[in-house]
Amino acid sequence: MAKADNKAMAGGATRLVSHLARALREKENLTQKALGEKLGYTGSAISAMETCAQPPSDEMLVKLEETIGAGLGVFQEAREWVRLEKFPPYFQDFALLEKEALTLHLFEIQAIYGLFQTEAYARALMAGGHPVLSDQRVEELVEARMARTALFDREPGALIELILDEAALRRGVGSVAIMRDQYQHLAGLARRRNISVQVLPLDCGFTGEHAGMRGGMYLIETPKHDRLVYLEAQDESLLLSERAKVSSYSQRYAKIRAQALGPRESLAFIERLAGEQ
Repeated sequence: MAKADNKAMAGGATRLVSHLARALREKENLTQKALGEKLGYTGSAISAMETCAQPPSDEMLVKLEETIGAGLGVFQEAREWVRLEKFPPYFQDFALLEKEALTLHLFEIQAIYGLFQTEAYARALMAGGHPVLSDQRVEELVEARMARTALFDREPGALIELILDEAALRRGVGSVAIMRDQYQHLAGLARRRNISVQVLPLDCGFTGEHAGMRGGMYLIETPKHDRLVYLEAQDESLLLSERAKVSSYSQRYAKIRAQALGPRESLAFIERLAGEQ
């Protein structure tokens, strides 16, 4: 993304951080270069942050809090909201729901679900998409995606179930080494007590047909026990809350689960793929 585009599309949290950083820097009588030296960045990087040409990284926000935060906690508080703005607009609402979810039931048919991706897999996937993204934008998206994995260690923990179409598992992304590490990472997550991973094999059913042929779906239960369905297609999204529709998708998901390998068989399948790399 060009710097001019960044300035025009910067969200409210990014703009607020840039304004506060500049005001607090000037209050301390620091030049951009001097502040950069304190933080471990160049003066140009500070300028890009203050003009919204480049949103601050999570690391930069931590260092701003430590250096010129004045004990206000503003930069610390802004970390979540700046990170959220780095997601594509169509995903931002679901990102907030995912973070607080009690349960997640996920079915993915195209690629390994983002929450379960390694950093290298995510980077290769994003760099290979269309439209072509700048290296800076790819890194922003990777950083935001990796931050989502905090959900795995949240207390109280979420109950997470992922069903992966075998085609998504076998689709090579990046390199053989990246795929080997991704399989090993996925297997490690599958061994966690609050996570279940199942594989929907290509030869499920009599001729390979299955209930999820229409695409992926993500079912979520909120802390208020509301049940929602999130769908994505071609950089567009749909969040459904109507009870009849949620029920219909839940039934479809149950049918997909019934056609998938069990958790133990699925783990053995993933480990076998890792060994083939």
